Amino acid sequence: MARKLDADVIVVGGGPTGLMLAGELRLGGASVIVAEALERPSGQSRALGFTTRALESFDQRGLVERFPGLETSPMGHFAGVPFDYTVLEDANFGARGIPQSQTEAVLEEWAGELGADLRRGLTFLSLEQDAEGVTATVVTADGRREQLRGRYLVGADGARSTVRKAAGIDFPGTSGSQVMHLADVVGCGVRPRPHGERLPGGLVQVFPLPDGVDRVILSEYDTSLLGAGENVEFADVAAAWKRVTGEDISGGTPLWVSSFTDATRQAAEYRRGRVLLAGDAAHIHLPVGGQGMSAGVQDAVNLGWKLAATVRGRASEGLLDTYHAERHPVGARLLSNTRAQGQAIFGGEESQALRELFAELIALAEVKRQLAGAVSHIDIRYDIDADGHPLVGRRLPPRTLETADGPVRTPELLHPAQGVLLDLTDNAALRAAATGWRSRVTTVTGTPPSAKTFDGATALLVRPDGYIAWEGSDPAGLSGALERWFGTAEAA
Repeated sequence: MARKLDADVIVVGGGPTGLMLAGELRLGGASVIVAEALERPSGQSRALGFTTRALESFDQRGLVERFPGLETSPMGHFAGVPFDYTVLEDANFGARGIPQSQTEAVLEEWAGELGADLRRGLTFLSLEQDAEGVTATVVTADGRREQLRGRYLVGADGARSTVRKAAGIDFPGTSGSQVMHLADVVGCGVRPRPHGERLPGGLVQVFPLPDGVDRVILSEYDTSLLGAGENVEFADVAAAWKRVTGEDISGGTPLWVSSFTDATRQAAEYRRGRVLLAGDAAHIHLPVGGQGMSAGVQDAVNLGWKLAATVRGRASEGLLDTYHAERHPVGARLLSNTRAQGQAIFGGEESQALRELFAELIALAEVKRQLAGAVSHIDIRYDIDADGHPLVGRRLPPRTLETADGPVRTPELLHPAQGVLLDLTDNAALRAAATGWRSRVTTVTGTPPSAKTFDGATALLVRPDGYIAWEGSDPAGLSGALERWFGTAEAA
């Protein structure tokens, strides 16, 4: 007899992806245990912000106000070539200067308020899955083995994911060809170089952070350093910095030291049976443009409502399979753009022609819009209806509607993580067609700022992740879309 469930879903990994997923699952009504190996938060800065689309995802859940003083940057770059991201409507270079530790603290508090069960000091060892669920074996901080059982298990446990390995999921891609050293340092006395400075021996960057902290990053062109691994010491970083720049930063006080490569890999499957992957467990790449953590957050937002509906018995056939179908192509495109940027930014003289070509292309307005959309992640279009309205498959842009109850911003409508039917022309027949899904889909009648606001759409069905699933005025078409994305209608 199968063991009793401890929760609907076991999430391995309590970083931003795992915590975001935990909150999403709770909003969808699923119980969740997050097993995190660290006994306490690391406090490390790590990622320093998130993309436009990740910021929109936080806005959809009412989390933006938990980041006091949050600011976005209009100026960004692609492959080290700076340009203004606001050339594309709604785009920017994202929120900058927000340490990952702050993001994790916000998400941990939010998920906890929603009832997620975060258990620290649990290291994942192995898993067994059967027709009814998954049993995970973990070891506690004091060395005891325990088992946790859920209907599903999600690996959000990073680039070296033991969940991915235990599930037997391949991780094809390319090994690193360049190594970058990184340190957050107080008192190193170096001048800012936010877009990098290319020197004969390598590339260096300096990003000023709050409280007198500087983040220094360098890449030497000497590829024999690839064996450096992640155990780099600040003395190693200071020595390399002096070799490349001639500057002595050894007197600074390091707060965090690490190294990384441009290794690029993607899981062949984001789902195998009852085991799923999200975040770095599913894709790794050069951390450029703040895209890594942001992609993990978006994985979680895409997966959370689908997995919650599945465990609650409300999902339509095949809904959970759309997670891989939608997010795997997005991940592949992400890996392509970060790899191209890495070859241009960190390459030596052999990459100069590539850098010059990028500079020429980015001078074109259309190229700016294309790259701003790719790096900000606001140009994602899921393959929902390729021949349908241009907005179908795309995110609902943040706009203000005039309703009978006053003005309302579209992100606010998504705070409960339910579907939303936007009736933009006061269509009573559409509202009547949606009544069978009233516990899963909120209907809102409102007037947009202009008829062009949503490309002339008369009504939009929006999924809990903020992506548009249907457009039109036909009640029968709406009913089909509702059943596809939100399961069978309730009895009258």
